[in-house]
Amino acid sequence: MQAAQASPNSASAPAPFVISRTLDAPRDLVWKAFTDPERLKQWWGPKGFPVTRAAMDLRPGGTYHYALQVPDGTLMWGKFIYREITKPERIVFINGFSDETGALVRNPYVPTWPIEVHTVFDFTELGGRTVFTLRWTPVNATAEECEMFASTFEGMTAGWEGTLEQLDAHLATVRAEAAVLVHSA
Repeated sequence: MQAAQASPNSASAPAPFVISRTLDAPRDLVWKAFTDPERLKQWWGPKGFPVTRAAMDLRPGGTYHYALQVPDGTLMWGKFIYREITKPERIVFINGFSDETGALVRNPYVPTWPIEVHTVFDFTELGGRTVFTLRWTPVNATAEECEMFASTFEGMTAGWEGTLEQLDAHLATVRAEAAVLVHSA
């Protein structure tokens, strides 16, 4: 028996998870934080899970393959498969857990989590600040995976808030370093 499938646009897919935050940085700086692998390593992921390995091929069809170090010392791998990149406005990709080789795998902690999540990052300029909006929707997910996804919005909100706090701190550091360079020139 084949499981029911859902795509981001199907009637059986759960409502998307959406979170938005206004960042105190211009859009070009925020864009670099998401598209420069060295900058992304400095803030990406849940608090206490630093990025230890990363490789980025930023183009439609390209990937971002990375490893987060879990507090127990093990590595947890993830992968983006880029679908659309519209500088500096939008990045669309499929997101999932992966193994060290980059093959998509089940979430090691929540086995009923969708293997693929359609992800949209929007960056909107707002008077020298940037509104970042994330939209997440399961792709090719079973009914059980869609139900799991829909049941975890509170946890996803908490996780993303922590990640975005790290992004805020990173952007503040970059802005402070730029200010020092301007004043010392």
